[in-house]
Amino acid sequence: QVQLVESGGGLVQAGGSLRLSCAASGRTFSNYAMGWFRQAPGKEREFVAAINWSGGRVDYAETVQGRFTISRDNARNTVYLQMNSLKPEETAVYYCAATVSAFSLKVRLNSAYNYWGQGTQVTVSS
Repeated sequence: QVQLVESGGGLVQAGGSLRLSCAASGRTFSNYAMGWFRQAPGKEREFVAAINWSGGRVDYAETVQGRFTISRDNARNTVYLQMNSLKPEETAVYYCAATVSAFSLKVRLNSAYNYWGQGTQVTVSS
């Protein structure tokens, strides 16, 4: 079992920045690729970014490419999502997730992940 706890959400104005953190506990953190997803009210949960076990491979949704940065610190068992130039339409609950699967395009799929956090609310005001 892996337990994931997100933090860092909050209210920010459009164009602002937030840094989300996801702390993992349980099994060896470096065994897992990690992902960030988000779910806006009335919408399905969507892929945001993913990172492989070492941090050497990353993937981003096209909508956040160039504005968001995913990173991880295996010594701290934590994955981060730096979000810049935020837009009101990015208001959502943001979730981190862990997968034992090999890093591939499948990391964009909800179904690829074995463990999920409870989410942290991000609200972007216009």
